[in-house]
Amino acid sequence: MQNNLQELIKYRIAQAHETIKEVEFLLEKGLLVLAINRIYYGMFYMLLALALENGFKTSKHNQLIGWFNKEFVKTGTINRNIGKIVHNAFEDRTDGDYGLFVHFEKDEVKTKLENMKIFIDKIENLLSQ
Repeated sequence: MQNNLQELIKYRIAQAHETIKEVEFLLEKGLLVLAINRIYYGMFYMLLALALENGFKTSKHNQLIGWFNKEFVKTGTINRNIGKIVHNAFEDRTDGDYGLFVHFEKDEVKTKLENMKIFIDKIENLLSQ
């Protein structure tokens, strides 16, 4: 079972890295709302890997983010700004998926992509400790 768990963690990390490429492609094509969606999901995949590593299970996005904040942000293990990155990405994704007349600027999405890369890097470093 432990081997399967490690394989699943590696798979989630690989998904996050693949999502970076997807966002870059979507940005190039001007598909900004879809890029926002993928930015969040890249971070979500990393949170799933972290949760698996720590024995936490949930099917709810809010619960996963809440667990992350409680266990890693509030304890100081992860910088508060990193917690804000995923929180903002979740809000943006929700707005983009369900909001009306939602618009994102290309430069704004580029900044969010850079934040996504920072988030993925921080969580990957945490997983390798």
